Amino acid sequence: MSSQSTGLRPWRQRWNALFQDHEIFIRTHGHVRFVRVSAVWQKRVALIAAAVLLAWAAVTVAIFVNQLLSADERAEVARKQAAATAAEARIAQYRDRVGEIAADLDERQAQLEEWQKTYFGAEALPAAADDDKTGAAADKPLETSAVDPRLPPEAQALARIEARQEVFSARLLAAVGARAAKAEGAVAKLGLDPASLVRNAAAGRGGPFIPFRGRIGAAGALGKSFAALEGALFRMEVLERTLVAIPSGQPAHVLMLSSSYGYRSDPFTGASAMHSGLDFPGPLGTPILAAAPGKVVYVGQRAGYGNVIEVDHGQGIMTRYAHLSGFTTRAGAQVSAGQQIAKMGSTGRSTGSHLHFEVRLNGVAVNPRRFLEAKADVLEVKDDARQRVGALASATPGRGAR
Repeated sequence: MSSQSTGLRPWRQRWNALFQDHEIFIRTHGHVRFVRVSAVWQKRVALIAAAVLLAWAAVTVAIFVNQLLSADERAEVARKQAAATAAEARIAQYRDRVGEIAADLDERQAQLEEWQKTYFGAEALPAAADDDKTGAAADKPLETSAVDPRLPPEAQALARIEARQEVFSARLLAAVGARAAKAEGAVAKLGLDPASLVRNAAAGRGGPFIPFRGRIGAAGALGKSFAALEGALFRMEVLERTLVAIPSGQPAHVLMLSSSYGYRSDPFTGASAMHSGLDFPGPLGTPILAAAPGKVVYVGQRAGYGNVIEVDHGQGIMTRYAHLSGFTTRAGAQVSAGQQIAKMGSTGRSTGSHLHFEVRLNGVAVNPRRFLEAKADVLEVKDDARQRVGALASATPGRGAR
């Protein structure tokens, strides 16, 4: 304690030295007064002033610190508001995305249902090969375990819908493939090249480019079986319409065949010549029948053929009936298989009453015998195809040839 007192003594001395007793003389109107200012009073005033100064400094510091804290709080509030705004934007974007995907799935479902109705009607689709692996039947929803559980509930629901559509499109693809295979086999037995028919049909397509509005953009993005389904449907329709268009009906009810397709001796000159059709002899006026449904595209005369009728059956197939004595139809008329279109005659370069019957594929004459003598299995497939597309082909035969 003594050492501490000794150490503080110089400071007390300095402090006391600052304050001395003072006397102040004040003269007022000839009177003199003495005002004594004691050292103790001076110390008290100094202490009060120091206290006031310290209080003011403390308040100033407090205000400054408060302002700093308020600025930090405001910055934090601003950051939180910015984060909330960004989160709301992400949520809005997510909702838009979910809505867009849902709309795309609705359009894809509508397309699948339209394809099923157009090509199969109420006919039940066969089960796809993947059905047993996935355990998904046509009338049962997929198990939730097949969907990533980390997805939000809305996304899980959309994923389940998309998975069911994949199963449905796979089953539809299997059914289309089976029908296309049957039609392809029948077309091949008739001596036609199925691949060439499909290729030629695909070459005749076009139209303005209208991008798909949603995330899908192209058939390939619709699913693993959707793009293949689109191509398989086109191929099946081309082959089935070709079968329906093939002229397998007898063009006249006659038994004899006076000249076949190919090289022969010309009946007028005896020289070798190419005969581009079949000749069916018969009485004058024998009814001439359309060998397949189609549209009459020409009624008139052609050099060497005499009176001629030409019928377009679609898919590049056209039949020509020549040497006619009369017409029972007109250009532009739609005719069905077996419908009378003309009468047998001997006009043009002809030696007697007969029908010259030609079949042309993409403008090139082919042997009609292969079509008229089609075997029962081919005709069965053709009848099946006619039941599916025959009515439409009869109403709008030009559609198959586009």
